[in-house]
Amino acid sequence: MMSRMKLPVVGLALVSATVALSAQNAPAPQTRARDYGISAMIGGAPGGLDAITDVAGVEVGHTTLISGRPPLTVGKGPVRTGVTVVHPRGKTNGDAVFGAWFTLNGNGEMTGTTWIEESGIVEGPIAITNTHSVGLVRDAILKWQVSRPGLQPWGLPVVAETYDGSLNDINGFHVKDEHVFQALDGAAGGVVAEGNVGGGTGMVCHQFKGGIGTASRVLSPQNGGFTVGVLVQCNYGSRAGLRVAGVPVGEEITDLLPCSPAGRPNARPCDAPKAEHEPAIDQGSIIVVVATDAPLLPHQLKRLVTRVSLGIGRMGGFGGNSSGDIFVAFSTANPKTAAAPEKTTVEMLPNNRMDSLFQATVQATEEAILNALLAAETMEGGNSQRVYALPHDRLRATLKKYGR
Repeated sequence: MMSRMKLPVVGLALVSATVALSAQNAPAPQTRARDYGISAMIGGAPGGLDAITDVAGVEVGHTTLISGRPPLTVGKGPVRTGVTVVHPRGKTNGDAVFGAWFTLNGNGEMTGTTWIEESGIVEGPIAITNTHSVGLVRDAILKWQVSRPGLQPWGLPVVAETYDGSLNDINGFHVKDEHVFQALDGAAGGVVAEGNVGGGTGMVCHQFKGGIGTASRVLSPQNGGFTVGVLVQCNYGSRAGLRVAGVPVGEEITDLLPCSPAGRPNARPCDAPKAEHEPAIDQGSIIVVVATDAPLLPHQLKRLVTRVSLGIGRMGGFGGNSSGDIFVAFSTANPKTAAAPEKTTVEMLPNNRMDSLFQATVQATEEAILNALLAAETMEGGNSQRVYALPHDRLRATLKKYGR
């Protein structure tokens, strides 16, 4: 069962509910980090949308799949999954972008990274889904691309994953081609839906309900006025490690851990207290997409994308052994460069002007994770697994306790 899911009416009845969400037909507005003043605590100046779509041309689309109730029946549900897509220059523009990728810990997958490493270029959309749907989503992107005149007729799509098997019937393979097409075609600029949407529908973050989150930072005119936007699919982290603006929130909110109201064997009952010495595990994964309009070359984007790790660390992640922490960055500057037939000229920012971009990436990553936690709603799925939303009132009380 779902709790307070802010989706269009067709998504509320948990019977074969498929919700295709573009950035502009998002659910009702959620309370975000900047609404509580936490964005200012993190630092930096958010863009107008405080989203990856503050980088001009970037479009985001989601397809959200929610149907069925426990108990789990493989092939039938419960279904709690989906697809999220980022178009670097918009869905109708096939012009490639300079890019780079980085992995903090590699217990995960992002396809297409060998060519990014070799070429320094990201060609086509970037998609995020669940672990067992990566191949299908990759192939569906190819089908979508080759059917559109003017777009690249071949490709090595970039598709990443995190594991939603605690809430979703992941072995039922419910993501289909049409769901990928919906996300690709429905993508738009503007407000980005967050929380239990798209690829983040069934994800768990710091043992609260996680999912999709986004944020941005705009540099001062003295630093070039460039924008950095970040989108995350967060499904990682321990409760004990959770920090918000430096405050040890996970040490204060020790209850509301994932549980089983049906008393499933080997699962935590929902009425059980927190174990006295629960280990600080860091299971799961996080995928991060960084966009910027700063004129950065691939080696500079590699430097930028590594700074995502610091934003995750500020939230309390440490790249645990079983976590897949994989990031990709691109720059929308230097259009028409990748396909230039002859010698071409590119712009680049000097390396000694990159510190403000590094800082913006760290800040936007930290806030994007928090926005995912703030937007996500309590969800029940899998074999009667329940994952609670981060309680906003207790978060604010904890920040106040620590003078924030």
